[in-house]
Amino acid sequence: MAKIELSSTITCPHCNYSQQEEMPTTACQFFYECNKCKTLLKPLSGDCCVYCSYGTVKCPPIQEGNSCCN
Repeated sequence: MAKIELSSTITCPHCNYSQQEEMPTTACQFFYECNKCKTLLKPLSGDCCVYCSYGTVKCPPIQEGNSCCN
Protein backbone atom coordinates (compact mmCIF):
# COMPACT_ATOMS: atom_id res chain seq x y z
CA MET A 1 0.00 0.00 0.00
CA ALA A 2 1.35 3.43 -0.97
CA LYS A 3 2.02 6.02 1.70
CA ILE A 4 -0.66 8.70 1.90
CA GLU A 5 0.70 12.22 1.47
CA LEU A 6 -0.85 14.68 3.93
CA SER A 7 0.82 17.87 2.71
CA SER A 8 -0.39 19.76 -0.35
CA THR A 9 0.41 23.18 -1.79
CA ILE A 10 -2.72 25.13 -2.70
CA THR A 11 -2.35 27.78 -5.42
CA CYS A 12 -4.98 30.50 -5.62
CA PRO A 13 -6.30 30.83 -9.19
CA HIS A 14 -6.99 34.54 -8.64
CA CYS A 15 -3.59 35.82 -7.45
CA ASN A 16 -1.32 32.74 -7.96
CA TYR A 17 -0.20 32.79 -4.31
CA SER A 18 0.84 29.32 -3.09
CA GLN A 19 0.68 28.02 0.47
CA GLN A 20 1.64 24.61 1.79
CA GLU A 21 -1.09 23.11 4.00
CA GLU A 22 -1.71 19.93 5.95
CA MET A 23 -4.80 18.10 4.71
CA PRO A 24 -7.43 16.85 7.15
CA THR A 25 -7.86 13.09 7.26
CA THR A 26 -11.30 12.97 8.86
CA ALA A 27 -13.25 15.46 6.70
CA CYS A 28 -13.22 17.15 3.31
CA GLN A 29 -12.26 20.79 3.14
CA PHE A 30 -14.86 22.54 0.99
CA PHE A 31 -13.63 26.11 1.55
CA TYR A 32 -10.20 27.69 1.69
CA GLU A 33 -9.38 31.39 2.11
CA CYS A 34 -6.30 32.59 0.24
CA ASN A 35 -3.84 34.10 2.70
CA LYS A 36 -2.85 36.83 0.22
CA CYS A 37 -5.97 38.07 -1.61
CA LYS A 38 -8.57 36.63 0.82
CA THR A 39 -10.57 34.99 -2.00
CA LEU A 40 -12.71 32.13 -0.72
CA LEU A 41 -11.97 29.07 -2.85
CA LYS A 42 -14.51 26.29 -3.40
CA PRO A 43 -14.00 22.98 -5.22
CA LEU A 44 -14.37 23.00 -8.98
CA SER A 45 -17.26 21.06 -10.49
CA GLY A 46 -16.56 17.34 -10.22
CA ASP A 47 -14.00 17.70 -7.40
CA CYS A 48 -14.74 16.82 -3.79
CA CYS A 49 -12.57 19.40 -2.03
CA VAL A 50 -10.21 22.36 -2.50
CA TYR A 51 -7.15 20.07 -2.42
CA CYS A 52 -8.42 18.11 -5.41
CA SER A 53 -9.09 21.37 -7.30
CA TYR A 54 -6.17 23.61 -6.36
CA GLY A 55 -3.61 21.45 -4.56
CA THR A 56 -0.48 19.70 -5.72
CA VAL A 57 -1.67 16.50 -4.00
CA LYS A 58 -5.21 15.08 -4.03
CA CYS A 59 -6.99 14.53 -0.69
CA PRO A 60 -6.29 11.34 1.33
CA PRO A 61 -9.48 9.43 0.34
CA ILE A 62 -8.81 10.02 -3.36
CA GLN A 63 -5.16 8.94 -2.90
CA GLU A 64 -6.47 5.69 -1.36
CA GLY A 65 -8.68 5.11 -4.40
CA ASN A 66 -11.93 5.83 -2.57
CA SER A 67 -14.61 8.36 -3.28
CA CYS A 68 -14.31 11.38 -1.04
CA CYS A 69 -16.91 12.29 1.61
CA ASN A 70 -19.34 9.50 0.84
